[in-house]
Amino acid sequence: MKHDVICGAQAVAALFARRPDDALRLFYLDAQRQTVGPWCATLAAAHKPYRLVDEAELEKVAATSHHGGVAVVAKPRVPAIFDAAKPPRGKFLLVLDGIGNPHNLGAIARSAAFFGVPALLIGEGFGAAMPSGAAYRTAEGGLEWLELYRTRDLPAALAALEPHFRLVAAALTRDAEPLKTLPRDRPVALVLGREETGCSPEVLGACRRVVRIPGSGRVQSLNVAQAAAVLLHELCG
Repeated sequence: MKHDVICGAQAVAALFARRPDDALRLFYLDAQRQTVGPWCATLAAAHKPYRLVDEAELEKVAATSHHGGVAVVAKPRVPAIFDAAKPPRGKFLLVLDGIGNPHNLGAIARSAAFFGVPALLIGEGFGAAMPSGAAYRTAEGGLEWLELYRTRDLPAALAALEPHFRLVAAALTRDAEPLKTLPRDRPVALVLGREETGCSPEVLGACRRVVRIPGSGRVQSLNVAQAAAVLLHELCG
């Protein structure tokens, strides 16, 4: 089983706060000695290793120079398979249709956690990003605070969600309406599409509403992670 390597103090802190038993071993630089003290104590109580290392060794463990001085090898967190008979419930659900860049996934998760989004459903199409070291690092702990689901048939999953949520896609289509016109009388499932092409036609067809973020027109659109932050601020802030 391939393990995750989670780097950075915020991401590691969230791991120990949410699922400490999944932490297997910890590596840190001397500058982080005080920060990692409670985590080392948790690992020691569970008879798991932790070690002070130098910069070169930590970079090797983390497979990146952007490690923030601490890295934890952890059991992978695999999103639950979406069950149409028991769909997520709540006031809001964030849905990703083929987001391929793990940094965008992490940035979206960071914004989602910041605004209190409870759950994230990931469409597992070709090239779709899943939780990984890069996503965890960019999320700054955000992924740990979200219930994670995955599906290989996103249109069918949306059909199962429709009785419980207003399905809303963010897109640049001609029928897209300004976000401010969206009614707020039902829970919302907000769908964000692939960075280059947006939501697939099948996913758009499953959504009752399509919204856009009004802009100056000088550039076509925002990066999907930036758009997520704007939309979540409006819908959840």
